[in-house]
Amino acid sequence: MDTLCFWVNGNMVEEKGVRPTTTLLNYLRETLNLTGTKEGCAEGDCGACTVAIIDPHAEGGARFRAVNACLVLLPMVQGKEVVTVEGLQTGQHYHPVQESLVQALGSQCGYCTPGVIMSMFAACYRNDLKEPWQIDDQMCGNLCRCTGYRPIMDATQEIAGKCPDDRFQEALQNAEARSMELDYSHGEQRYFNPTTFEQLWDILDRYPDARFVVGGTDLSLEITKQFKEPQLLVSLEGIKELRQLANQAGHWHIGSGVLLSDLEAASRHGLASLERMLRFFGARQIKNRGTLGGNLCTASPIGDMAPTLLSLGAQVTLRSRAGTRQISLEDFFQGYRQTALRQGEILDSVQIPDFPVEPAQIRTCSYKVSKRQELDISTVSAGCYVHLDEQDRVVEARFAFGGMAATPARASHVERALVGQVWTEANLETALAFLKQDFTPMDDHRGSAWYRHKVAGNLLRGFLLETRKDPHPRLPYRPTATVVLDEVQS
Repeated sequence: MDTLCFWVNGNMVEEKGVRPTTTLLNYLRETLNLTGTKEGCAEGDCGACTVAIIDPHAEGGARFRAVNACLVLLPMVQGKEVVTVEGLQTGQHYHPVQESLVQALGSQCGYCTPGVIMSMFAACYRNDLKEPWQIDDQMCGNLCRCTGYRPIMDATQEIAGKCPDDRFQEALQNAEARSMELDYSHGEQRYFNPTTFEQLWDILDRYPDARFVVGGTDLSLEITKQFKEPQLLVSLEGIKELRQLANQAGHWHIGSGVLLSDLEAASRHGLASLERMLRFFGARQIKNRGTLGGNLCTASPIGDMAPTLLSLGAQVTLRSRAGTRQISLEDFFQGYRQTALRQGEILDSVQIPDFPVEPAQIRTCSYKVSKRQELDISTVSAGCYVHLDEQDRVVEARFAFGGMAATPARASHVERALVGQVWTEANLETALAFLKQDFTPMDDHRGSAWYRHKVAGNLLRGFLLETRKDPHPRLPYRPTATVVLDEVQS
């Protein structure tokens, strides 16, 4: 298809006259005149541009996903249904989410309100909100410049998970998985969205240097912040095989196109260290677009997924027209922002092997250290794994770090110093003397080399202590509010 076709607030839109690098935010505001959706930061941090998109492929049935319209390129909504704040009202009646925020006095200057409303709207139709931290996670990507967080959270807690029987619930029940196939061009720009591997290989034969895009949470920043517009983009979002996520007898297969929010939900059942890292990976809107493959293929030294996966002994499958090959994730990272991908090859999936022994003999955990709890880049991140025998001697250790070198890497000298030793604080202290042989971190605005070394050592100390009672600890819930008020009894 060479025409963009999608739905906004129930109305079909067909478009052939805009650049494929046009963001959904700008199109809503400038072409459709839906100016309720605001631009704040243009980089996915503030949430003022939040809209909801129906995802018919979600596990357990279609759902609304809150996303940052400033990072979604228009071709990314091919075949999809978009809901903006203007589409919530039915006749003269406001949506219960809107009424809830009004009653809680959660709107002040009003600039952030549309984005807040749309994140609340997505929460309203979620049926998986079982734990208190999930409300914080749902709303952490929305900033309120007037600091009206308490009434916003009160309103969100009131409405979350209500799933009213209305036209939006009906839209979810009738959601169609329409084809995203697309060959769209405007001027010298071109955007492909193949839906099969054969289509993809044919495109790459003609355009071997094309850039790949899936969620766009990283690449779109080049457009919104650096004002660069790629001339040729090939999306992998339409290839359903890349979205496969399966756990068979403890062995995990994770497609490179799996959304991070879906991976977070799945990892609660057997991958506690991965769940911990994903909790503060980014805002819900970012996790609803970002993919595991996108995070790994940037080969960033501070990419949050890599340390945890390295500690779990992950393998990656690379695919091309010639077939597939499998290598360790450690070998996938070749240097700063460099991977083992060859021309015409994509990251197909990640495999996490089953534990070699009973889980009680394994210790796993992950850590992210940043200046803010929410929405921040890591200064140091870590994934930790030890396999102990029945005498608590270390059979195998894998300690992987981000922010310590040009690529995510393991502390191999520390690991070797521990193998065969009893897993004690004293032996760990002895092994930590080798940490400086493993890493020579740089000084930058996030932390000095001394600080990074100190933090890395402290994380390993904390790992030993934290896993004494629970070998695979989940992240403890710490409310975003510093003060929790009980209701006054009259």
